[in-house]
Amino acid sequence: MARVSNLRVGIGFDAHALTDEAPLVLAGVDFPGERGLAGHSDGDVISHALIDALLGAAGLGDIGELFPSGDPEWRDASSIRLLQRAYEVVKKAGFELVNADCVLVGEEPRIGPMRKAMGARLAGALGVRPDQVSVRATTTDGLGFIGRGEGLAAQAVALLARI
Repeated sequence: MARVSNLRVGIGFDAHALTDEAPLVLAGVDFPGERGLAGHSDGDVISHALIDALLGAAGLGDIGELFPSGDPEWRDASSIRLLQRAYEVVKKAGFELVNADCVLVGEEPRIGPMRKAMGARLAGALGVRPDQVSVRATTTDGLGFIGRGEGLAAQAVALLARI
C-alpha cells in the first residue's frame, strides 16, 4: 500500500477564442489595445487554468462545477474574483498552496514585460508570496488555432499541502 502524502498536485487547462468585443485580461492584468477573449466571465485563460489546477489538486472538481457558465451570477465576472473564491474553497478543505506554475500559449501578446506583475496579481489574489506563483509563455510556432491567432490557451500546475 502506498504511503499517503500531505502534498497534492493538480493540473489545469483552458482555451478561449479571441474576439474584438472584449478587453484582454490575463492573470488579472489588462492588456490595452489587444483583442480580448470570449467567455462567460472575462475569459482570463491563465486564471481559469490555475483555478482548475487548485481544485484538481484538492479533489474538488473543476471550474465549471464551482462557477457554472449557465449561472448569470458569473456573467462577465472577474476571473481574479473567481480565483479568490476557488482558493477559499480549497483552504476550507484543508489545503494551502505550496507553488503554482502557469504557462500562456499564444503568438501574441508578448508578456515578457508583464510577467512579474501577472505573477504578483495571481499571488495577491491567493494571499501568497509572489515567489510562489510563476507565469511564463510559449507559442505554437504558427500551428493550430493558436498559431493562426484565433485564440489563446493556458496550462497551470499547482502543488498543495494539507494543513
